[in-house]
Amino acid sequence: MAWTDMGSDDHDHDKISDNYMILRPEEVSLRNLIGILVSSDIACKAFLKIPTGKEETIKDRGIMFMCLLGQKLLQSFSVPMSKLGSALEKWLNILSSNDNLSQLLLRVLQGIIFFPLPHRRLDLDKNIKHGDCKYYAMLCAMASKLSYENKAVVEKTVQECWKMELLGYYDFWNDYQRKATTQGFMFQDKISDPDTIIIAFRGTETFDADAWCTNIDLSWYEFDMGKIHEGFMKALGLVINQGWPKEYEQESKKPLAYYTLREELKKFLKQNSRTKFILTGHSQGGALAILFPA
Repeated sequence: MAWTDMGSDDHDHDKISDNYMILRPEEVSLRNLIGILVSSDIACKAFLKIPTGKEETIKDRGIMFMCLLGQKLLQSFSVPMSKLGSALEKWLNILSSNDNLSQLLLRVLQGIIFFPLPHRRLDLDKNIKHGDCKYYAMLCAMASKLSYENKAVVEKTVQECWKMELLGYYDFWNDYQRKATTQGFMFQDKISDPDTIIIAFRGTETFDADAWCTNIDLSWYEFDMGKIHEGFMKALGLVINQGWPKEYEQESKKPLAYYTLREELKKFLKQNSRTKFILTGHSQGGALAILFPA
């Protein structure tokens, strides 16, 4: 089947890659979705972007349908999902703090419900010291876990519990979702290893609709190393209509992860030529950690 890009932004994709398949859920209607399932001729649909004249085979149109439908539904229910997640977390914390449901009901009647903060393991393994072969693996695992916490918890844990220096906590802008949906932090052990900087990206939170939209965006661009997931590139800092410019002047209120972290690392390298950096993350954060150096 010969695919033709009928959209007006073909040149934008050419700036990134010569081969790509881009799905645009924001442009999809119910009629488009039904058309995917009942018709093999979907080349003229505005939500599909493929290079002009490129032959491409879509073996399973059901996957494309589910991807687009899933993103549309997630976008529609993002606020209720967030509220549900917050309410569920509070309920589970209250239940856990009061031992079990029967104890909670009893304490409700007595008017003595406990509302302590949930317990989390945030301290490092004291049996693994700097220089051990497991040290950085352990530190990266704990940093990936800590990345799910808010700024106050991250700051307190890194500085007071780990006795290290927090170099930055970031809410990065996603140029396509038009909001700050990528989080991460940077820290350094100035005493034991002043030459190494660690960056941890936050992964997917269960009730975060924006993160799930990123995950199920099956669009891709092809590079020398293979095909790369566009959703993760958007989260890392793909620029609308520009792709990955070598130099990009950011807006102060809309920092992109890739360009912000790249500039920070350049500053450290100028100060210390021996500077090394480690990237880590869990789930979506792991994907960003892999993609950043590439």
